[in-house]
Amino acid sequence: MCHNSTDNDNGDLTVSLCMLASGSKGNCIHISAGDRSLLVDAGLSGREIERRMRQRDLSPDNLLAIVVSHEHADHIRGVGVLARRYGLPVYMSGETECAALPVIGKLPRTCHFHPGKAFTIPPFTIHPFHVSHDAVDPVGFTIAMNGSRIGIATDLGIATALVEQHLKGCHFLVIEANHDLDMLTNGPYPWPLKQRIKGRNGHLSNEAAEALLRNLMHADLKHVILGHLSETNNTSRQALKIVKQAIGTSVADITVALQNSSGPVLTL
Repeated sequence: MCHNSTDNDNGDLTVSLCMLASGSKGNCIHISAGDRSLLVDAGLSGREIERRMRQRDLSPDNLLAIVVSHEHADHIRGVGVLARRYGLPVYMSGETECAALPVIGKLPRTCHFHPGKAFTIPPFTIHPFHVSHDAVDPVGFTIAMNGSRIGIATDLGIATALVEQHLKGCHFLVIEANHDLDMLTNGPYPWPLKQRIKGRNGHLSNEAAEALLRNLMHADLKHVILGHLSETNNTSRQALKIVKQAIGTSVADITVALQNSSGPVLTL
């Protein structure tokens, strides 16, 4: 069954987030409310996602669904395996499903969402929104539960007014800081790839992430995670140096998600 209503009775649930992986080799975010959880993207192998979940004492048996942002392999590599193994519904747009089918194969259940229209997987209320990226129908998400709101936007070339509108008021933000402009310009990538990364349908730079965060800061923003850092054109130190300028003396914590290991389970 696919849930379409936005009615939601969350009760008193502990909300947590764990970045299982973030980067060009694979992306996967685990979000939980009490003993119910979901994955946003599953871009590692099914086995590796299970291994990283076990490392953080997260059980695949508690998963309700997988929610997919777009069809690039680093976001869907493990979707089919996990969906079939645990009988999970997969939520994505119809266009994304068509583009992803060669990688994900036949799924137990597919639930189509429409960017701009919220849906529920109780206790989660999920609102997909359009982002600028070179995929057929790419989206970011806000996910609300138990009075908390998480915003996710990790593959986008420009932070539009629409993106800002959806991310405003979140308690937890996962935003892209893919590259340092100087490192990308002077780095080893061929010119066409550099242009793609810097373009409107590419990836956010550290500077663009800092500008976005300046517009999203508010007193109740508790944690910011920088995601999808390039291993060639960025470093955690450089990303933090630039983006921290937006936070100033705010109480918000800021960390960097890694590619080769999972992050801690962060609780709201």
